[in-house]
Amino acid sequence: MVDVYEAVTSRRAVRGFLGREVPRETLERVLTAASWAPSGSNIQPWNIFVVTGEPLAELKKRATGRVADGVLWDDREYVMYPPAMKSPYRDRRSAFGNERYSALGIAREDWEARQRAAIANWDCFGAPAALFCYIDRDLGLAQWADLGMYLQSVMLLLRAEGLHSCPQMAWSQVHHTVAEIVSPPAELMLFCGMSIGYEDVGVDYIRTGRAPLDDTVTFIDG
Repeated sequence: MVDVYEAVTSRRAVRGFLGREVPRETLERVLTAASWAPSGSNIQPWNIFVVTGEPLAELKKRATGRVADGVLWDDREYVMYPPAMKSPYRDRRSAFGNERYSALGIAREDWEARQRAAIANWDCFGAPAALFCYIDRDLGLAQWADLGMYLQSVMLLLRAEGLHSCPQMAWSQVHHTVAEIVSPPAELMLFCGMSIGYEDVGVDYIRTGRAPLDDTVTFIDG
């Protein structure tokens, strides 16, 4: 069992999983504990669908197939990034993209190769389990923040179980396809998916860095 510090620092977006099944009881244990995540006035705005086995295989087939066939992505139902992102946020995002595609040997201008790499998102990077997080359309910005605290709790608890994850807002680009499998109520909007499984340590990766503490934290001492 990992401690909290180890769980936080070892958590990362894994993009290579083994096909080894994740026990249902493990997922239930994680999600039961994650339900204690904080939310404003305890409204618990998360609505979670966990997909494994044949339903997940079918979802992967449909999602990767439509992208491979050149079917246009679904319009996201929320704004992922502001249209004019300023520094330092723009710089950090650009650095991540450069690191990610450089690790795959893909040039910035090679759009087709970037598209092929993106398709791996909808195969869950080989993971045998996926979580889809929805929120009621009537809720506001504060409740979206609650989703982040819940999902972080899930990811840290997965680390305690020896599992890894990859949160993916990319699923919001094929939300109609996801809905074909999970049949969410009409009032719910898909925020993100999350691939869950055991890491394939044979897949190379570059760990993205973090800004120095002084760049993001200000101490005001008495």
